[in-house]
Amino acid sequence: MKNVAVIGAGTMGNGIAHVFAQYGYGVNLIDLQRTSLDKGIVTITKNLDRQVSKEVISETEKGEILGRITTFTEMSEGLKNIDLVVEAATENVDLKLKIFKDLSEKTADHVILATNTSSISITQIAAVTNRPDKVIGMHFMNPVPVMKLVEIIRGYSTSDSVTNSIMDLSKKLNKVPVEVNDYPGFVANRILMPMINEAIYTLFEGVAGVEEIDTVMKLGMAHPMGPLQLADFIGLDVCLAILKVLHDGFGNPKYAPCPLLVNMVTAGKKGIKSGEGFYSWTHGTKDLIVADNFKKS
Repeated sequence: MKNVAVIGAGTMGNGIAHVFAQYGYGVNLIDLQRTSLDKGIVTITKNLDRQVSKEVISETEKGEILGRITTFTEMSEGLKNIDLVVEAATENVDLKLKIFKDLSEKTADHVILATNTSSISITQIAAVTNRPDKVIGMHFMNPVPVMKLVEIIRGYSTSDSVTNSIMDLSKKLNKVPVEVNDYPGFVANRILMPMINEAIYTLFEGVAGVEEIDTVMKLGMAHPMGPLQLADFIGLDVCLAILKVLHDGFGNPKYAPCPLLVNMVTAGKKGIKSGEGFYSWTHGTKDLIVADNFKKS
């Protein structure tokens, strides 16, 4: 593999593009919105500047990495002469199914189609394509340039050769790939999201406040970030979407989203991306929101 297309220039997409370009791959970064592409390149540049300041890469290497990334607003143009697609669009089933149906029609038969979904069935996505054996999950962690883990999720029809190829590719990106099977939430979010949901319930039921809950988990469980701050970081809308996938997929009430989470997302409080979640975010720094906002009515 030499050339990769990344669908979506948001937080995950620009991070994935950054990593592929850093390790020598040509990257076609595709997004329908030119403003999203421009913002994505700005983010990549800032992250590269951070790597230069830490002497991870040189200024010359920074220029070479940026030179390997080409942006496209037309999917058909961006899908030419590639070997792999990594889709990193919004965590929405209907959107992903549409994208993969289009990808299977607009790419050469040899192209592997990977998705960065954090919870949606790989088998379901693969079923709308003309090559289910070449569809696989490649779930990077945020922030992509920093986090080592990549969950490699094989669908019901994913071939051994494709799985092995993506495992090897992940290692070339200096990542640690872990192969898992296709069940709701895979491993990472099947374990993480119920913990976040329980932290929200703990707040909702008045057991403790936001900072108290996060402090207990940071100092008592050695978590680098408390679950409520992490939820803000992930995006409360994303947390809600994943919990719904778990709840629908297993039919188990333990995965039912906390009403507080549902209300916050409905009110547009999505965490860092909206400027307010369990914390108020200004220029990347957080302030505590009045605790009464979170109490049971």
